[in-house]
Amino acid sequence: MDLIVTPGGLARWGGWTMRCALGRGVVRAKREGDGCTPVGRWPMRRVMVRRDRLGAPATWLPVAPIGRNHLWCDDPGHARYNRPVRAPFPASTEALWRDDGVYDLIVVLGHNDAPPRRGHGSAVFLHVATPGYSATAGCVALARRDLLRVLRGARPGDAVTVLA
Repeated sequence: MDLIVTPGGLARWGGWTMRCALGRGVVRAKREGDGCTPVGRWPMRRVMVRRDRLGAPATWLPVAPIGRNHLWCDDPGHARYNRPVRAPFPASTEALWRDDGVYDLIVVLGHNDAPPRRGHGSAVFLHVATPGYSATAGCVALARRDLLRVLRGARPGDAVTVLA
């Protein structure tokens, strides 16, 4: 099953509709740092969770903990671009251990990962929305309770489909 996401900030999972946050826009050609959410169908690869804040979610997807030294490489010039890495790391990265709670629960999406094309976007996740559903840096974000509900039914092969 796919989580269907509309540019208007709504997501549909089965017969259920919920609010979501997106980037500054929705684009067909994602570029690193543009702050936009890419149009397309992005498989749900795995779940990452802050175990100090949340237990392992009920899901059929693989689940791994997020540690203090977990990062995501967003440097298009580095060989580990759009891949998880650990600190210390010599190139530009995004920290996965955050204080604001939005990365307490992350679904890694299969955007630009097979293989990564440099400069075509990194760290496009499904994650927890801010209380006011503020724009993401290009991800799709749901309320924590909604994300947990999606994960309960999510199976390998399911995806997030972002519509134009």
